[in-house]
Amino acid sequence: MNSSFFQKYLLPGFIFQSLIIGGGYGTGRELVEFFLSAGPKAGLVNMAVATIIWSAVLAICFELARRGRHYEYRSFLSGLLGKGWIGYEILYLIGLILVVSVMGSASGEIMNEMFKIPNLIGIILMMVLVGVIVFFGTTLIEKVLSFWSIILYGIFAIMFVMVFAKFGEVIGQNFQQESSNGNWYMGGVKYAAYNIGLAPAILFCVRHIESKKEALISGTIAGAMGMIPALFMFVAMLSQYPHVLEAAVPVNVVLDHLGWAGFTLIFQIVLFGTFIETGVGLIHGFNERIAVVHHGLTNQWRAGIAIGLLVISIFLANAIGLIGLIAKGYGALTWGHWIIFVIPVLTIGLRKVLKS
Repeated sequence: MNSSFFQKYLLPGFIFQSLIIGGGYGTGRELVEFFLSAGPKAGLVNMAVATIIWSAVLAICFELARRGRHYEYRSFLSGLLGKGWIGYEILYLIGLILVVSVMGSASGEIMNEMFKIPNLIGIILMMVLVGVIVFFGTTLIEKVLSFWSIILYGIFAIMFVMVFAKFGEVIGQNFQQESSNGNWYMGGVKYAAYNIGLAPAILFCVRHIESKKEALISGTIAGAMGMIPALFMFVAMLSQYPHVLEAAVPVNVVLDHLGWAGFTLIFQIVLFGTFIETGVGLIHGFNERIAVVHHGLTNQWRAGIAIGLLVISIFLANAIGLIGLIAKGYGALTWGHWIIFVIPVLTIGLRKVLKS
C-alpha cells in the first residue's frame, strides 16, 4: 500500500479509533448503555446516527486544521471560537481526567484477572508504557497507535466470526426482539458528542493531508473506522441478548460462552493495549498544545507531563470516587461537548469550509 495513501486516508481513522476505544467501548459497556439497551434494531440506527455525526465533524475539523495548519487543539479552537477556546480547554482537561482515570482502574483490574497480580502493578505498568511512548513523540505514536489498531480490528473480527459461527441462529432470533423503550436516535446523538468532543487531540496526524478533498474524504472514512469494531461487538453481544444488558463487562459474557480460554487471554491483552492507546492519544494532544506555547518542550518534559497527568487523574478520581465521578461527569461532559465543540463545528466550521 502506498504510504501517502495510508497517511492521508487510513492513519487518521486508526488514530481516532485509538482515542475513543477506551475501557467502556472496549469492554462493551458503553455499547450496551448507548445502543443495545434501545433494542437491536434501534441500536443499529443509533450507531448509524453516531457514525454520521462523527464523519461530518471530523471532515470539517480536518479541513479547518489543514487550511490553518492547526495541528493541536489550542490554535484550532482559537480559530473556531475566538476567546471562547478556553471553555474547550476546561472541558478537555476534565475529559482527560475522567477517561484516564477509567483507563487506569480498568488496567489494574485486567492485569489482576490475567495474572493475579495487585491492581496497582497494572496501573503502574500502564503509566510507564504511556510515558515511554509519549516520550518519543508524534512519529512513534502514529506507528504504535495504527499498528495496535490493526491488531484490534483483527481480534474483533475473529471474535465476530467465531460468535456468529456458534450462535448465528440465536443472533438472528434476538435481532427480531425490540425494547419497549427503544429510542431511535438519542443514544447516537449522546454517544457521538461524548467521544467526538476529544477529537481535536488527534489533529497532529492531519499534517499529512494536502487538499480539501483529501481532508473531507479522510474525515468521512475516520468516522466509519471508529465504529467498525463497535459493530462487530454489537452483533456478538446479540448472541447473549437480553441478559448481557446487566453485565458489568458485557464482552466477558460473550467470551465465557465461546469457551476458548486462549482467545480470552489474547483479547484481554489487546484490550489492555487499547487503554494505553487512549491515554497516549489524550496526553499527546495536551503535549502538542503545550508545545505551541513552549517551543522548547523536550521529550523528557513530554514524558514527565504524561506521568504527572496520569498520577493526578487516577489518584484524584479514586479519592473523589470513580463511580460517582463517571456517573455525573460523563453526562455533563457530553452536553458540554455539544455546546462548546460540536455545534460550533457544524455551524461556524461548516460555513468556513463552504466559503472557501
